[in-house]
Amino acid sequence: MGSLNKMNFITRLSALCLRKSKMQQRHQSSRRPAVPLGSRILTDPSKVFEHNMWDHMQWSQEEEENAKEKAAENSLVKVQWEDQDKYEREASKYWNEFYKTHKNNFFKDRNWLFLEFPEILPEKRREELKTEQRSSEHTKINSTNSFSHKNETSEEGEKYWKKNYGGGSTSVQGYVYNKKQAKSLTDNPQGKNCGEELGRLQSFPGSDATYRILEVGCGAGNSVFPILKVLCNTPGTFLYCCDFASGAVELVKSHSSYNSAWCSAFVHDVCDDALPYPFPDEILDVILLVFVLSTIHPDRMQGVVNRLAKLLKPGGMLLFRDYGRYDTTQLRFKKGHCLSENFYVRGDGTRVYFFTKDEVWNMFNLAGLTEVQNLVDRRLQVNRKKKVKMQRVWIQSKFQKPLLLSLNNPEETTERHPCR
Repeated sequence: MGSLNKMNFITRLSALCLRKSKMQQRHQSSRRPAVPLGSRILTDPSKVFEHNMWDHMQWSQEEEENAKEKAAENSLVKVQWEDQDKYEREASKYWNEFYKTHKNNFFKDRNWLFLEFPEILPEKRREELKTEQRSSEHTKINSTNSFSHKNETSEEGEKYWKKNYGGGSTSVQGYVYNKKQAKSLTDNPQGKNCGEELGRLQSFPGSDATYRILEVGCGAGNSVFPILKVLCNTPGTFLYCCDFASGAVELVKSHSSYNSAWCSAFVHDVCDDALPYPFPDEILDVILLVFVLSTIHPDRMQGVVNRLAKLLKPGGMLLFRDYGRYDTTQLRFKKGHCLSENFYVRGDGTRVYFFTKDEVWNMFNLAGLTEVQNLVDRRLQVNRKKKVKMQRVWIQSKFQKPLLLSLNNPEETTERHPCR
């Protein structure tokens, strides 16, 4: 019982340290900073068709009620159970057909990533990129806030790892130790396999990197290649990317900008817990989960998030963006396309779920991650040629894996010894 109380105290202390630390600045949804989610505000309705997208839209109660009614109406007729089972079993087939048809021409490159998710990069490279962006014309930055019908959008973070994982630290099996502790692992008489474990860990792709990123659901590489363009000038970084559609992974590997020295693309089904990743747990600094979780059956989402959380090192960040409840694409579904509440199948057999902010928070909180940002991004997208207005809704979030501090020695991790 005393051990349990001690662990509870440690957890509370860790959460308090994270909140107060200069490693991050927590952004509450009720007071959005200027940078996240764009800054083009519609103040004069008569000028609505002067731009393709307007940011930070507020819905009236009437608009909210109308959206609820439309969603309720198109959910009345559900897809037959046998067809639902088919869409689940053959999910990879439908996405392979999607990429076979569209290749890399469907989605735009996500050049907005570094504006909304600067945490993708190590701190030093972030500062360099900011300087480069200031010297370039602002019109280029503004242009990255445009989205196609199935596209997405954009926040700013702080300094997390330098203070805690400075030059005197190293990582073994994903656990962060100082150099003296790392040496003790190989000398540990109780763990005769520790030296072998260290040798094995040095053999995986990206083992020499000091900063590692994983993109889940990389598709044709619309995030991969904007990231690689920056990483090629950032020594010590490595990008992993995976998709369960083998056709998508092949598109990434065959791209002229793909370089195995900086990136490892592999086929992986995140819903299959038995499938190993090509690297150990707890070594990732960043996981990028953008428009991916919505394609997974709601009953399997929590398991996916739990598994991904294990891949993050303490202090690591999971960056999330996906479809929000009552987005225009949800309201446009016809009857007979609803699989379950807020979960639909498109005409091509691919599926999509529409989240609320609370659902997202609950999932990541249950996985042991701490909220850094959790926003509802409401935008007005317009087709100026056809004079059509579309209310877009996305959820954008950042969650961090807590640092667990030892009460006896702050330099020691309270995580279990990897060889114990």
